[in-house]
Amino acid sequence: MDLGYARVSTTHQDLERQLVALGEHGISEERIYADKKTGATVDRPQFKALLKYARPGDTIVATNLDRLGRNLRECLNVIHDLSERGVGVKTLRDPLPIDTTDTSGMAEISVAMLALFAHMERVFMRERAAHAREVAAAQGKQPGRPRKLSAAQLAMARAALREEQPVDQVAEAFGVSRATLYRYLAEATDAEQGAGEPEREKEER
Repeated sequence: MDLGYARVSTTHQDLERQLVALGEHGISEERIYADKKTGATVDRPQFKALLKYARPGDTIVATNLDRLGRNLRECLNVIHDLSERGVGVKTLRDPLPIDTTDTSGMAEISVAMLALFAHMERVFMRERAAHAREVAAAQGKQPGRPRKLSAAQLAMARAALREEQPVDQVAEAFGVSRATLYRYLAEATDAEQGAGEPEREKEER
């Protein structure tokens, strides 16, 4: 039995194109699972329900392979895990269509090519990350994610909070979440306290 899966990245996007394609493939509405969730999150209840329901001999059909996972490597893991259970995977509109129920040589080559692409993706990501660290070190910069708030912005945020402006409004004004604002304020306070300790030691001596 064919089981359809559709996903869009946000609740504002439309599933219609994928649902129409799955319907044209002959999959009835009651056998189509759909999530309006980003691929970056693991909280995809309909996908989990689909994986739980699928039985040996079933085939999970999606318009494109990237509907099934956050990246190519994860998609290949899904294919492998389902194959171990006797469940097939088929895509309808990929430039290199996947059909794991097809035992022909070309079908096997398609999956092998995807595995190669996934390996290349990991290699290139490691190389880019290493190069970025080397460039940052050469420029005397600390590697890692850039700070969202500068020291001047933190000072303005503190002043606004001292004037008893709501935290949510202050965070929104600087384009960060409430939790991020609190974290940076706490880090700045810790840094200031640490910098003040040597001075206190001098005074005590």
